[in-house]
Amino acid sequence: MDVEIKKVAAGKLRRYAGFSVLDYLRHFDIVLNNIADFFRIIAGFFQSLSRMIIYRPDVIFLKGGYVCLPVGMAARLLRIPYVIHDSDSVPGLTNRLLSKKAAKIATGMPLSYYNYPEDKAEWTGIPISEEFKPVSEAKQKSLKKELGFDPEKKLVLATGGSLGAEDINLTMREILPELLRSSSVMLVAGRERYPEMMDLKEYEKWEDGTLRSNFRMVEFSSEMWKLFGAADVVISRAGASTMTELSGMAKPVIMVPNEELPGRHQVKNAKAYEKAEAAIVVSDSKMMKKPELLLDAVLHLLRSEKEREKLSKNLHGFTKDNAAESLASMVISVVADKKKSS
Repeated sequence: MDVEIKKVAAGKLRRYAGFSVLDYLRHFDIVLNNIADFFRIIAGFFQSLSRMIIYRPDVIFLKGGYVCLPVGMAARLLRIPYVIHDSDSVPGLTNRLLSKKAAKIATGMPLSYYNYPEDKAEWTGIPISEEFKPVSEAKQKSLKKELGFDPEKKLVLATGGSLGAEDINLTMREILPELLRSSSVMLVAGRERYPEMMDLKEYEKWEDGTLRSNFRMVEFSSEMWKLFGAADVVISRAGASTMTELSGMAKPVIMVPNEELPGRHQVKNAKAYEKAEAAIVVSDSKMMKKPELLLDAVLHLLRSEKEREKLSKNLHGFTKDNAAESLASMVISVVADKKKSS
């Protein structure tokens, strides 16, 4: 099936954790960009309006994020029903603005984390690939071997996502020698950060195409489920999609949330998992001052099978099966309700 794609102008409100009014005045380029983006939102609104008048959609699905704001505003004006979806444990600004008039609201976390009306909100989860599911002990050993590691040795996987996380990479550089005494280690440095971490390749030894060390570093992998499946402990940011994948695989996770993102969504996500005893959380800023905080957390999990099992079980409790089907059913139901009322 062919899918037609149309771009819409949009703008975002740049907000930074810890910034005061004086900070914004010092960085006046941020203020100017916010003003410019306000006019981009207006342009996007009229673009959306004209396209909806031409195409007359029955329903609109909005995933959240600033690009959805002008589309949702146009849909509201034309009285076209729309469905919004929240991935994070705390709604973003766009979804907070659009939720009041939304026909249905889907959430990535249980409804107890939101203030949405229960009559139109549903915990659907976040759609992920079907490969992200728990693996058996035998399968885990097989995946370790496929990646080049000793299948009988514990494996720690550190990842900052496809682009990489500088703070996690730098901390791993500091604690790697000590960590390698207790486990194998794999670092997903990220496409943007990989070149600056090349000094760690000295720990990675190959002979005749076979890994002869217990360390390996890659830019990224298109088969992250294999890396997650092989790992005994995962170090990760607290992005909603990554945490959903790890939840699906029931992995013990040490989260290092990005504290500088607007709205501090990762920090709030991490607090939700920590409160449910579904993950260990290490503060990014504290870790950068004291790298051994991350080392201690990893060693603690490596030594405690009971703690790993508890975290895995509790994190897996956040998994919602058939998320894609639930979302599709919700959107279709809005169309059906519209036809009944017309």
